[in-house]
Order: sequence, then C-alpha cells, then structure tokens
Amino acid sequence: MAHQREHSHVVVHPPALDGSRRVTEGDETLGIATHADDVGEILRLADLYVTDVEGSDLIEWQGGGPDDWPGLSEHHEGA
Repeated sequence: MAHQREHSHVVVHPPALDGSRRVTEGDETLGIATHADDVGEILRLADLYVTDVEGSDLIEWQGGGPDDWPGLSEHHEGA
C-alpha cells in the first residue's frame, strides 16, 4: 500500500497591518502572501500542491478566510 507524504497542517495567519499574511507549515515559515493566489504559489514552491486553497482541509485560515486581505487603510478607518 502506497503512503501519501504527510504534512503538518498549513496555517495562513491573521493579516498584518499591510494586509499581508504569513504562511507556515508547523514551525516553518513558508512565505508571506498578499492574496489567496500567493498562498497557492507558496505551497507549490514548498512541494505542497493544493489546487483549491479556499476549500483544502490542509489549510487553516486564521483571522479571516481566503477573501480577507485588508490593506493598511482598512485598519485605520476609525482613526
């Protein structure tokens, strides 16, 4: 029986002040994303081929989902 390579789960962290989001696998930072497409490219470069980053069980979205990429101006609207 062939075993699929197991991966720690991937976390897309809450947006930073500039709207970018850190992408990690376990304790390793894989990259910084500014859009959901970036998450897919970061995972591809890490040999984690995920075709649907929005619906993958491999990815945990923290601080908002794949459509949440606030920029600096959105963080300061109430100021």
